[in-house]
Amino acid sequence: MNKHDNFSVNFSLKGFTSILIGIYFFSAGYLIKNLLDGFLIDDHPMGMLSAEIIEYLIISIAFLVFLFSSLALYFSGKRSAKRFQFKLWNGKTKAAFWKYMVGILLIFIILLVLMQQGYIDYMTPTFLILYAFLLFLFKNRERKNLLILSGLCLLLAIMCILIPTYWSSSLSILGIAHVTYGVAVRN
Repeated sequence: MNKHDNFSVNFSLKGFTSILIGIYFFSAGYLIKNLLDGFLIDDHPMGMLSAEIIEYLIISIAFLVFLFSSLALYFSGKRSAKRFQFKLWNGKTKAAFWKYMVGILLIFIILLVLMQQGYIDYMTPTFLILYAFLLFLFKNRERKNLLILSGLCLLLAIMCILIPTYWSSSLSILGIAHVTYGVAVRN
């Protein structure tokens, strides 16, 4: 019998999974930045769209990042469970799944409320703070390295509050940090 904790083996944010999530964050930041820049340019095709359509496109990009990141975690967990001959879904992984879903749902609801209220400058810092909290919830004794990502998210959130135009760079740095974390923490 393996001595691994089933939860720490399944659904862990390491290696290729973290690299994929980093690529998703980086790509989303790039797409949203280009979408907004195109919307502000007069002769750009995105300038012809309404603000509501741009909002829906941004929400769609955020949803796709969540979906692809969740699928990356799921397939990584499935592969790890098969390798260690564990059941993928047990009490710990089901509880973690529901914490994850509630956390992501809470993030989306808060961001949508901020967007509807017109607090656009606070969306990225709020996301980074909530994401840092979500990472903190899923750290365990073996994965204290997630505290580094959480701390980076909080630092980037402070930077976004002080410099509102830093949001795109913050998402890029978060993506690069995930890729770096995935390369550094492979096992």
